[in-house]
Amino acid sequence: MASPIAILTLLCLSCMCSSSVALSSTNSESDPVPTPWPEQFHSILVMNYNGILQLIDLWYDWPNGRNFNIIQHQLGKLLYDLEWNNGTSFFYTLDSNRECRSAQLEVGILRPNWLDGATYLGQRHVDGFLCNVWQKVDFITYYEDVVTNRPVCWVFYTGREAHVMTFEVGAVLEDAKWQVPAYCFHNVTHPSLPQFSITSSAILVDGVLTGSMGL
Repeated sequence: MASPIAILTLLCLSCMCSSSVALSSTNSESDPVPTPWPEQFHSILVMNYNGILQLIDLWYDWPNGRNFNIIQHQLGKLLYDLEWNNGTSFFYTLDSNRECRSAQLEVGILRPNWLDGATYLGQRHVDGFLCNVWQKVDFITYYEDVVTNRPVCWVFYTGREAHVMTFEVGAVLEDAKWQVPAYCFHNVTHPSLPQFSITSSAILVDGVLTGSMGL
């Protein structure tokens, strides 16, 4: 789960991707390419959409075909979004309401090299870091630290911003944490639960990532 430091950072966050300086010029013959995601990592993300804030505990586990978003809405619900590479996703809470819904999607989680083929836009200072910037099919703009090659921020075409607060390469969540609660298999559905994903390659209600990207 997110640390107190990350939560304080969330409250103090004021540096936005959209407020960065202009892009530098590019040369297609020598353009850098985005670094593939590590096959396993843990990251804490601050999401900002028109001032609506969320803190996301992201566990990406490509070798085991699974991805986990633990989403804390500001002063609101804690939502668990568990995704598998066979297209199965569960959205649930662990509180007394025992809410759960599932979805069967045509595609699974993003591949580590999902940014292959992205268009290089140049360099920009974002969140205090000098970043290389790429755009993927007019859908997402991705910012990577020039020095460390770690992701710093990405912005969806809707304006939703993801700011990367921590990025732990090789971190793995223990298997017991990936278990869906039993009530998810008792035909309990809650249509009010949002479908939201950072790393699914299928289109969701938020339009976060879409299969049309060919990921």
